[in-house]
Amino acid sequence: MGDQPETSARERWNARYGATEEYVYGVEPNDFLRHSIEGTPAGDVLCLADGEGRNGVYLASLGHRVTSVDLTEAGMAKADRLAAERGVALTTIVADLAQFDLGRERWDLIVSVFAHTPPPTRARVHGAIAEALRPAGRLILEAYTPDQIGRGTGGPPVPELTMTLDGLGRELTGMTITEGRETVRPVIEGPGHTGDGSVVQVIATPDPGPEDGTGR
Repeated sequence: MGDQPETSARERWNARYGATEEYVYGVEPNDFLRHSIEGTPAGDVLCLADGEGRNGVYLASLGHRVTSVDLTEAGMAKADRLAAERGVALTTIVADLAQFDLGRERWDLIVSVFAHTPPPTRARVHGAIAEALRPAGRLILEAYTPDQIGRGTGGPPVPELTMTLDGLGRELTGMTITEGRETVRPVIEGPGHTGDGSVVQVIATPDPGPEDGTGR
């Protein structure tokens, strides 16, 4: 037999999300997001790689106008189902972040929770966030660090897909990290994330421009 072609990321994640009616990462929001969103006025929110929609649905329940983007049809179908069950409006888009247009001054908040993509895609997306946010906007991000590899509690299989605080500082061009840390914390989010995880947590805002205070 000849070599079989490598399964694409979309096929792998569609298979994972579509294999069960249950939610692989649960239906409750990420803890760092829940903590960081407190007191934030309702606005336009983009959730990157939102999987089965738990974070987007949570934000919609707080009154935000949320667009969830994910690579998989199966994940976004579950997000639509969860939104319907919770009685909230959620816009879902199936798209590859390698090509997805984040827009310009479109969002009050961008959320990236365990949005692990290949380095070129990650750099492209992170480099576009400052322009995509409105001047008073924020990025809330949590991801696994390379120290997560081998823990067996979830996350990418290779370090290239993980993130570090130093790396994010370089990739988030035009942004100021107002809160950033690497830490180990319990991550209990469905069967996909179960146990202590080595994570990086970041909140960042667009830099003001030199001429009009926004640079936009």
